[in-house]
Amino acid sequence: MKIKGIQGVSTVDFPRRIVTTLFTGGCNFRCPFCQNRDLVLDYQRIPTIPEEELIKRLSQRKGFIDGVCITGGEPTIEEELVSFCRRLKGLRLKVKVDTNGYLPQRVEELIEKRAVDYIALDIKSSPKRYSLASGLQVDLRRIEKSIALLIDSGVEYELRTTFVPGFVDEGDLKGIGELVKGGRLYVLQQFRPGTTLDPSLSRLRPYPADRLRGFAEVMRSYVDRVEVRGT
Repeated sequence: MKIKGIQGVSTVDFPRRIVTTLFTGGCNFRCPFCQNRDLVLDYQRIPTIPEEELIKRLSQRKGFIDGVCITGGEPTIEEELVSFCRRLKGLRLKVKVDTNGYLPQRVEELIEKRAVDYIALDIKSSPKRYSLASGLQVDLRRIEKSIALLIDSGVEYELRTTFVPGFVDEGDLKGIGELVKGGRLYVLQQFRPGTTLDPSLSRLRPYPADRLRGFAEVMRSYVDRVEVRGT
């Protein structure tokens, strides 16, 4: 596992749990608004934290944390992800994985081998803007398969979109809604300007909170539960 960073304690990365967050290096997308630029473009320059060191540190934190969130970058590009997650579960820690869903075979493996307790799948935009938001031409069938796997899995999950002006707006809600239809939980995340893959977006003004709440009302007709985060 190419773990490039660690956040010792987080109360926001895994619902209802206190976790340590691990950051993988590398990604198969190039989302212009991504705020983990170094983990996507320059991860090879960042030292990899040895797995045994990670396991030792996590073992020492047991009792203070009750889970681990693996994010990126994109964790599913790691061939060792499933075995690593199972090792974490062997420590009696709950495991959450964040993913863009572009490798449904890895999502399926995580589910089938019971290597994960929670999966957060990022829906970048509506089908008509998916390639714009992900920074490359995508085969949307892969995303659709990952969504279907989660909905049918029995594993706790969320489907979520970061609402970035210019990449997601009112005209995308129906398309996103059709993608996530029948899902358990859909989360609208507020975009926060900062260091972005595309420097021109670093000062982009996010949507006002009341507008995000208006988007959320539309999405409630597609899924069981809708939340707004980051406002």
